[in-house]
Amino acid sequence: MQIEATWWISAVEAPIVAALFYMLHGLRRDMQERIDRSDQRENEVVGRARDELAEFKLEVARSYVPLSLIRDVDRRLSQQLLRIEEKIEEVKRLGAPPLRVRDRTHADGDAP
Repeated sequence: MQIEATWWISAVEAPIVAALFYMLHGLRRDMQERIDRSDQRENEVVGRARDELAEFKLEVARSYVPLSLIRDVDRRLSQQLLRIEEKIEEVKRLGAPPLRVRDRTHADGDAP
């Protein structure tokens, strides 16, 4: 009994093809796992960067304008408003009608 050459080829070829398919499936699964891990690391990095940026923005907001400067501006603004109020009260007390913007330009000698 003589075994044909095509039978030998088929007997060797079938396990080799099965091994190749198994290797390709393993490679595909490994690549997908690597992609998933990469996506997860990227999401973690983006989340960490977002949190750090939010903390930095908060720190900048806290330290950008010192409280003493805000108090100084508030004090100066209040003083200016008090001066304006005093001028209005003085005009009321004298009984003189307040000048409008148009009247002031004419009183200064400027043409409209």
